[in-house]
Amino acid sequence: MLIQAWRLLGAMRFAILTTSFKRLVANLTVHREGMRQAPLNSGSLVTAHRIGWAVRTAARFTPWNSTCLVQVLAAQRMLQQRGIAGAFYLGADTGADEGKRPSLSAHAWLKCDDEFITGESGHERFTVVSTFSWT
Repeated sequence: MLIQAWRLLGAMRFAILTTSFKRLVANLTVHREGMRQAPLNSGSLVTAHRIGWAVRTAARFTPWNSTCLVQVLAAQRMLQQRGIAGAFYLGADTGADEGKRPSLSAHAWLKCDDEFITGESGHERFTVVSTFSWT
């Protein structure tokens, strides 16, 4: 799983640099409003957490920048290959706190059955802009 994650991180990084985001998510369902995920059985949830661990671990050893979006897309592909449903979220933050000049930042995270698989750290400061799911 770790080797597959490392390879997919590279493929997703390359895809982000060479392909439009619209094409990257063409086979996913877009939700403009919040969505409720269907519960997973315990075996699928264990596999999802293992995939999250593999992606996060492999990301630390890539010679390229494996950002949150790269990790989400790699994990999503691995989950979908195994028939595990989930959703990933794109969030934005203007960073206009404490009288500073506004700056826009973004974050991506992935959840299965309301449990974080990747991108949990810092997600709470971002407002969800789009949600993408698969079955």
